[in-house]
Amino acid sequence: MITRPEPFITRYPAPLDRKGLEQPMPLDKATVARIATLARIRLAEDELEPMAAALSGILDWVEQLKEVDTENVAPMASVAEVSLPVRNDIVTDGGRREAILGNAPRSEKGFFTVPKVVE
Repeated sequence: MITRPEPFITRYPAPLDRKGLEQPMPLDKATVARIATLARIRLAEDELEPMAAALSGILDWVEQLKEVDTENVAPMASVAEVSLPVRNDIVTDGGRREAILGNAPRSEKGFFTVPKVVE
């Protein structure tokens, strides 16, 4: 008989807040222990409760972000309106061959000399 694995998080009906919106369930110690196991993080028993509170706080903050109206906000990479300088894509040899080869233990005819690694 094939058994299905237990789901990671059991879904319970979420309580409603004053506005009638779903609120996430606070994480309990068992759920945090399961998350830590999946993430390969070792937590002591006394660390589970503070971690549950911290993760629940993060989830509450994410829920607050859902309330922000971003309908007319364009995607951006930075909060400051700056444009990055663009340079022409020109292929050059760098003009510093001697300086670069000066760092090599051995060079020959303008190239690095390395030991043979294939037999």
